[in-house]
Amino acid sequence: MQPQDGGEAERAEGVPADGRAEGVAAVDRALSILGAFREGDAALSLAELAARTGLYKSTILRLLASLERGRCAARLADGRWALGPMLFHWGALYARAQPVERHLPAMLAELARRSGETASFWVRHADQRLCLARVRSPHRIRDDLSAGDLIPLPLGAAGKVLTAADPAGLGVVATFGERNPEAAGCAAAVFGLGGRLAGAIALSGPKERMQSQAPAHLAAVAEAASDLTRRLGGDLTPRREQHA
Repeated sequence: MQPQDGGEAERAEGVPADGRAEGVAAVDRALSILGAFREGDAALSLAELAARTGLYKSTILRLLASLERGRCAARLADGRWALGPMLFHWGALYARAQPVERHLPAMLAELARRSGETASFWVRHADQRLCLARVRSPHRIRDDLSAGDLIPLPLGAAGKVLTAADPAGLGVVATFGERNPEAAGCAAAVFGLGGRLAGAIALSGPKERMQSQAPAHLAAVAEAASDLTRRLGGDLTPRREQHA
């Protein structure tokens, strides 16, 4: 016998008959409705939401009514549903509570430990780049950068990332002997919400040592950039490796 809307339908969708898990299940279902929206979806019909979530239409309508009251969903004139403005508000609150600086100490320490080289994070400041944070290499011979250092743009790997017309498409950049004849570096862009360029995460050290470990360093920087972008709510764009 086919389940019907109402109590039988609710149990068919995974809620125990005694209703003990109803609260958690309702939240999970509401989140699945919001999660049904994909890149480029301005609005979805009830049929599309049912197809994407696997929920009954009657269940979706009940949950949408609650989401609409909370301004997490909005019903359009043509009967379709769109995401509501409260989601943007919450996203903005999250972004303001997650400045890049709070993630840098642990992330740079791990990158320096993993690579054995100096890890740093750079932001653009007019025609220079500013070292926002750094963790030095444990080696005695190293690129001895300090937080607060200013370097003219576009010198160095981080400089090329920060001045690129399309930093998302640039990938991981490596330079050898450009800023300092004896030094080398590699860097990748980090993005925040809305595709905003948050800065460049980089490794630097003696040229000979950096060259000998170039593939591992490029991979480590790419992973760190993606991880930090994810933490900032940015878009994870596949990265290529480029050498200069």
